[in-house]
Amino acid sequence: MTETDANTTKIHTHNKILVTSALPYVNNVPHLGNLVCVISADVYTRFLRLMHKNVISILGTDEHGTTAETKALEEGLSPRQLCDKYYAIHTEIYKWFNCEFDCYGRTSSKNNAEITRDIFKKLHANGYIVENTLEQLYCENDKRFLADRFVEGECPKCHYANARGDQCENCGDLLDAKELINPKCKTCKNTPVIRETKHLFMDLPKIEPLLKKWMEGVQSGWSDNARTMTEAWLKEGLRQRCITRDLKWGIKVPQEGFEDKVFYSWFDAPIGYIGITSECREDWKDWWHDNNNVKLVQFMGKDNIPFHTILFPSFCIGAHDNYTLMSEISVNEFLNYENGQFSKSRNIGVFGDDARSTGIPADVFRYYLMINRPERTDTEFSWDDFQKKNNAEIVGNLGNLVNRTVVFLNRNYESIIPEAILGDKDHALLEDVRTRVKKIENLIETIDIKEALKEIMQIAKLGNQYLQDGEPWKNPDKEKNATTLSVLANVVKDLAILIQPYMPNAAKSIQEQLNINRLDWNDLGKLTLHPGHKISNAQLLFKKIEDKEIKDFREQFAGKRKKNLPKTEPSVTATTIASTSKPNITFDNVQLRVAKIVGVEKHPNAEKLYIEKLDFGDEYRTIVSGIVQHYTADELLGKKIVVVTNLEPAILRGVESQGMLLASEENGVVGLVTTLGIPGDYVYIDNLGEAKLNHIKNLPLINIKEFSTLKMIAKDGKILCNDQELQTLQGLLGVEKIKNGPVR
Repeated sequence: MTETDANTTKIHTHNKILVTSALPYVNNVPHLGNLVCVISADVYTRFLRLMHKNVISILGTDEHGTTAETKALEEGLSPRQLCDKYYAIHTEIYKWFNCEFDCYGRTSSKNNAEITRDIFKKLHANGYIVENTLEQLYCENDKRFLADRFVEGECPKCHYANARGDQCENCGDLLDAKELINPKCKTCKNTPVIRETKHLFMDLPKIEPLLKKWMEGVQSGWSDNARTMTEAWLKEGLRQRCITRDLKWGIKVPQEGFEDKVFYSWFDAPIGYIGITSECREDWKDWWHDNNNVKLVQFMGKDNIPFHTILFPSFCIGAHDNYTLMSEISVNEFLNYENGQFSKSRNIGVFGDDARSTGIPADVFRYYLMINRPERTDTEFSWDDFQKKNNAEIVGNLGNLVNRTVVFLNRNYESIIPEAILGDKDHALLEDVRTRVKKIENLIETIDIKEALKEIMQIAKLGNQYLQDGEPWKNPDKEKNATTLSVLANVVKDLAILIQPYMPNAAKSIQEQLNINRLDWNDLGKLTLHPGHKISNAQLLFKKIEDKEIKDFREQFAGKRKKNLPKTEPSVTATTIASTSKPNITFDNVQLRVAKIVGVEKHPNAEKLYIEKLDFGDEYRTIVSGIVQHYTADELLGKKIVVVTNLEPAILRGVESQGMLLASEENGVVGLVTTLGIPGDYVYIDNLGEAKLNHIKNLPLINIKEFSTLKMIAKDGKILCNDQELQTLQGLLGVEKIKNGPVR
């Protein structure tokens, strides 16, 4: 067997286990949905430790790429400053949620750069890196080649003035930046020249046979969604993937002739698992260069699947260096928020930095995210359901059993575990517990985290029923009562062990109440709390969440949504609304953002209205617009538009519209306001500093009548307000189909 064969063959006995959580990107604050895979990995790792497995868990931040450069520019920071800022925010959030990872770091570290370059060199030496020469625009003023999205000019097909280098937003045709008429560098506005440039590609077709051979041995340990998406990629056919970019922020390419390029972030980001481990473990090679004896288990959201099932394994296999390959993968679907999506910019949903302010313990959030874990389909965070699960399951079931047991021992047995003389019912309960513990162990082995938690809570339910049946508070049989409390104390001990991965603080509290030194998997199902053992005083584990608190939380995290929507339906366009007696607003009162239309359908109750789903990068929204007579659904799909995002939501023929797109009209022809911006970009006048950005992000809601008083126009294809041009970080706003007219 060759080294490569060995590296792609599954070995079923593993002495060591690596557990990774997908590295979150540091361009925003993580919300509860982002935290699902992080907490899942933490729960799984804690179980392994309880079972005395030799495990290393790894988490960190993904810090390279164009997103970091763009966000840094938006916030007036350098990429390094931006990453430092959000790294600190992420670290505090994971700490508060009690996520304990053995190795925690960053992809921008020196170690990760060294390992990334080493893997690249081995891939190159083994023939998996190919070089292609491309013609690309070069800015002589900025002294660099321009990626497509840093070039703009006139479309050669429809002659739209602000076409982007990769695609014209007006006619939708894909372009080569060199085809643009009068192209301009977006940063300095100078005319670039055409030069030849070289890029490096990962030859995925060449490595595909080895990749498929490896998959055959491990796919049984993958979640269904991981298998399905990977098979779709393979069916479509793997292609060579470019691994270099013309950027400044990233890991420099160690290849002669490519010194001015960096690696694509998707190349160095997964290698970051190895780099982060190398920073905290001197023996990291014993873990990452031992595919026969180390099992790699990876957790992530469904948007990260191909990077972990195809790309990262290809790098490791192609290096021919016995890298540890992924054995099992657990992919969660998405967690939504109250019939919508999480949105930091709109303050909708609970984000990591908000959770602490609620006064609700981290354990409660951890429990809810795991009992509601989106394992096979998307799930939803609902405040009503959150309250129900806290009050009925955490407080009413688990907390109730622990508190009643400890308080009864405190009051009636001087906190001393009494002698137990087991009868049939006692043996039956203990056997039921042992059976369920075995089932829980099997569920953890297959990473069924949600089902395992349900089984744990079922043990608590059995304990409550056993207590209720025994009625020690009125049963005259003292011997029986003593047995009941002795057995229950040990069941509570078992629950402390079992809930520790999910609710570590609660487990610690139970451990203190029972006055025991350790929580050990080997103690499960055994009467290890012996007669004569003295416990401590009872502590309240959890408290109920009242209706008023839920009402307040729902309003607090509903952002700019209004609970009481207008009873009358406003017009879809602002210009048809008469001005009110309120003072006219200015541009400083309006929040405009770039969005991509990702879904279009006819309104079921109005033939002249569309329902559009919009992607803002950090959230999705639904709007209703009256442009059926001017655009087909196919024409709209994929377009980037400008949306008023601090407009009060309105019900339009039974559908909530969460904003309004901008368009202009000239002689009966309606054209959308367009942009080169990235979904989520803010529109501004003059420069966008951090102070102005913070102002825009925190604008209050305005109503449609107030917005109608703002005068914006299209003039010579540009969008103006008070004779000042509107723009994003990527360039000026434009308009389709027409050149002049009011913007509405």
